[in-house]
Amino acid sequence: MNPINEKCKSLQNSFLPLRKMYPKSYNKDKVSPYTKTRVILMNGTEFESQWFMHQFARHCDEREILDALSIVRRQEQQQQKRISCLKPINESILETTISYEQLAVDLTATLARNEKDENNIKALNFALLEDFDHLYRFANLLKIDKGIDADVLVGKYTEIMPGRPTIAEHRYPTDDLKTHMSAEYAELYSKLVASTITAAEQQTMNYYMNIAQWYKNDLGRKLYAEIAMIEEAHVTQYESLKDPSLSWLEQWVMHEYCECWLYYSAYQDETEETIKKIWYEHFKMEVTHLKTAVKLLKKYENKSFESVCGNGEFPKLLKHGENKDYVRRVLGSTVTLTADNLDYKDIKRIPDDHHYFDYQKYMGNAERNPSHLVIEKTIKKLGKDYRYQDSEHPVKELRSRTCDNTKIARTK
Repeated sequence: MNPINEKCKSLQNSFLPLRKMYPKSYNKDKVSPYTKTRVILMNGTEFESQWFMHQFARHCDEREILDALSIVRRQEQQQQKRISCLKPINESILETTISYEQLAVDLTATLARNEKDENNIKALNFALLEDFDHLYRFANLLKIDKGIDADVLVGKYTEIMPGRPTIAEHRYPTDDLKTHMSAEYAELYSKLVASTITAAEQQTMNYYMNIAQWYKNDLGRKLYAEIAMIEEAHVTQYESLKDPSLSWLEQWVMHEYCECWLYYSAYQDETEETIKKIWYEHFKMEVTHLKTAVKLLKKYENKSFESVCGNGEFPKLLKHGENKDYVRRVLGSTVTLTADNLDYKDIKRIPDDHHYFDYQKYMGNAERNPSHLVIEKTIKKLGKDYRYQDSEHPVKELRSRTCDNTKIARTK
């Protein structure tokens, strides 16, 4: 599939009527967990597109480009509103959060498993264990606040147990920056990986930043606030992988191509027929948007579509699914890593005067951190933490069900 060869409507005829912007929501008790994660991912992709185009417009003084941006941006807004309304009214904040973290875990693992770029793989695997831990913390909050077992929500496709403890994830901001790729030499799939994971993590960050104040108790509000800080660190890490030397128009073409790839992947992967139709309709809209950006790139910079996207043929499509074995392998081999400048190192190799430890004094208090307190409260209430795991935890130090380990990956 090559989107640049697809037929499409004109840009002026690609608006959605209001009646289409409020679709029938999915049934939260019957739909596949991966339909929920696709909805979240595509919602986040549209958010990323929106804010990219707004920033582009604020740095542009060419009326033809501004006109095109305004039209595409309005249509992307319509797509986002349509997608967000697929979430049903009776799905709670916390139930949605479980889907956010399942997406973070399985999307990250899937992208890493199919990636060849070592720099991208390291970044994905590093953040993977942190999102995995977030799933565990929110699942315990769900258990003690709502009495709901999160394994039902994830369809038992994703294990729920400790990862790199959230308390250990508070790092000095500059250590989250990593080496960026060269768009000239990077594989197309690697470019899509960086674009996709940045949008997904940014969506999670935005959700937690805005939802914390709506939670109904102090512990939940605090937990969302703490984990939102880690999601900000993940966005910093992932966006730093992208090549900053691309022009605004080149970036726009890449954004639209990535949306085409994601919508077509969702269309191929979707099991709900009504939602499958939405993915395809949005894919066709994105083809129009892509061709609009490509035309402007050629006119104003004399650069071709191929200079950004190669021959344009989609690489392997994104397919949502379980990654239990992969996550276990990464857990067993890298749980004690922390970030150090552009690299990742075992906590035992970090010098005592490293700014990680100074920052931990501000942010990582084991007695007060919400990510620890939610597990402590669960153990006190239930006699042990809440987990869903198929077999023994691959890390010996994280096997206890009655004691939350706040030292691993954090102290020497």
